[in-house]
Amino acid sequence: MKIRTFAAAAAIAALAITATGCSGGTSNSGATNGGGKTLTYWASNQGTSLDNDKQVLTPELQKFQDQTGIKVNLEVIGWNDLQTRIQTAVTSGQSPDVLNIGNTWAASLQSTGAFMPFDSAAFDAIGGKAKFVKTAMDTGGVPGQDPTSVPLYGLAYGLYYNKAMFKDAGLTPPTTWEEMVADAKKLTAGSVHGMTLAAGSYTENSHFAFINAAQNGAEFFGPDGKPTFTSDGIVNGIARYLDLMQADKVVNPSNAQYDNGTQAINDFANGKAAMVLSQNNANSSIASQGMKDDAYGVVAFPAPAGGQQIATMVAGINMSIFKNTKNKDAALQFVKFMTSEATQASLDKSFAALPVLQGVTPSFTTNAEQAKTFEDIYSNKSKPLPLVAAEDQFESTVGKAMNQMFAKVASGGTVSKADIKAALTTAQQAVEAAG
Repeated sequence: MKIRTFAAAAAIAALAITATGCSGGTSNSGATNGGGKTLTYWASNQGTSLDNDKQVLTPELQKFQDQTGIKVNLEVIGWNDLQTRIQTAVTSGQSPDVLNIGNTWAASLQSTGAFMPFDSAAFDAIGGKAKFVKTAMDTGGVPGQDPTSVPLYGLAYGLYYNKAMFKDAGLTPPTTWEEMVADAKKLTAGSVHGMTLAAGSYTENSHFAFINAAQNGAEFFGPDGKPTFTSDGIVNGIARYLDLMQADKVVNPSNAQYDNGTQAINDFANGKAAMVLSQNNANSSIASQGMKDDAYGVVAFPAPAGGQQIATMVAGINMSIFKNTKNKDAALQFVKFMTSEATQASLDKSFAALPVLQGVTPSFTTNAEQAKTFEDIYSNKSKPLPLVAAEDQFESTVGKAMNQMFAKVASGGTVSKADIKAALTTAQQAVEAAG
């Protein structure tokens, strides 16, 4: 779920906003409602469907209207469309007042200049910067600048494992990469594989390229913001991940066609795989397949022995306000409401999200052990994706290169470290050319 690069759109956005004199976005922005205001809000699809999101959000928006007199016109937008809609809004100046963004987009969006910075006054208006978990707040934008987004929903990757399969094989949950691979090999038999991956999803592949490289102490961008895709730590990390299918043979080659996480989750829930790497919102999908939450456990995605204990990128959803809104004060009131403890508790439960507020008990699961595990992963074993304007290009180029590598392995070919480095060289050149 990545947005196309916005760096080149920054100047266009500024010109469009200036030329139109637009200061309010859509035609609904600024309309009165019984003496109040009307905000336009673009929400990302967090539930099982767009309609499910509307069902969850509508009662909360009604509470907000009852409390403030401010009406919120809601539009839920699917991830396949949200990137195009935001790009169009940035370049045209015809935008909503408030919207959700993938938190990995924050730096790219900030580079456009189209979003309101959260300065000290804005943070005071929404209840203070200190109310947010630091891990979540670190994704708000470019380091050293006022962020242009604040956390809304937290997510983290975990390694889900089938308790019965592990028990029957006399295994305990792995704590290192080497243990995980050994367990997966022992659990691979017949039609059952030790692991399942969304190996055809460029977003998932880019995330695990990042995580595996981080475990090796490698960075995809240098201190100057320039890409460094071809370092040994990155090449070796990607090779390790590819080898789950290629050399270790614990992943079904058909997984190269899995272009979203749901397919892999379903394989796990239906007993076709003993382990799956997924974010904590997988719980509802697993339950929908009839697997009870006491049938599986979760541990942190393990690093190789001696590696850095990075088990996830800091995943999640943030909220931003368009700079051209006519309703800044109302928009800030809405962000304050959406990031309040009461609203967060309700939405986290419905959307299986981790808390982004300090001291809040997770409500995404009733399984206390799983909740504690994910909290620890999110707070102590996570690292933000590169906070640079070209982050979106990193995900697209590296992730799609990995799609091709997995496809080659699935068809019986071999991907060497030299092949990986060549593909990363091409990806880096594409990012450099994009500016």
